[in-house]
Amino acid sequence: MAEPVMADKTVGTAGGSPVRSGPPVFWRHEPWGAMAALLAGTIYQLRSQGRLWWCACGQMSLWSGNTWSRHNSQHLFDPYSFTHMLHGMALCGILVWLCPRVSLAWRLWVAVFIEAVWEVVENTDAVIQRYRAVTASLDYLGDTVANSLGDILSFGIGVAIARYLGFWRSLALFLVTELVLVIWIRDSLLLNILMLLSPVDAIRAWQMVH
Repeated sequence: MAEPVMADKTVGTAGGSPVRSGPPVFWRHEPWGAMAALLAGTIYQLRSQGRLWWCACGQMSLWSGNTWSRHNSQHLFDPYSFTHMLHGMALCGILVWLCPRVSLAWRLWVAVFIEAVWEVVENTDAVIQRYRAVTASLDYLGDTVANSLGDILSFGIGVAIARYLGFWRSLALFLVTELVLVIWIRDSLLLNILMLLSPVDAIRAWQMVH
């Protein structure tokens, strides 16, 4: 039986010289160097916008479960982390459809780039005031840098989950997570988008009951 060709073995010749394939694209340095640069740029921009590193309370909690407290969006993870996971699941499918020939690592970079841009935009004064004006987030003051990084990490986990589960199981998990969030915090990814773009007074009044 012939020996299988490994990623770092000779796979052909060019002009009489052996040619070696490199490591799989996912493990090459370029995508991950670009990812590190992207995250560093995101942190710099968030700090330039006046975002704190962590909660002003001085507590460095990994989780804050009360969406109505002043700790919401101030620690690493909170219930809204699950909406960012859903971002990742949805965008994973969209990018596979739009960019089927792009390697997994670079698709991941594009996905994280889109999420990072949203984190920066979400924490501009205009969007913060929009949240306070038309959603139930009356006391929203923006995310800390730690929370934004937690959101991006949750997003990446969503991408990985979608890639592992495939379309139909990902869709089922997406819908179940939406339902759980609606019951748990009276909010979800889809409700968040709806209220931000086209607010419904009846939904806002229902969300305010807590």
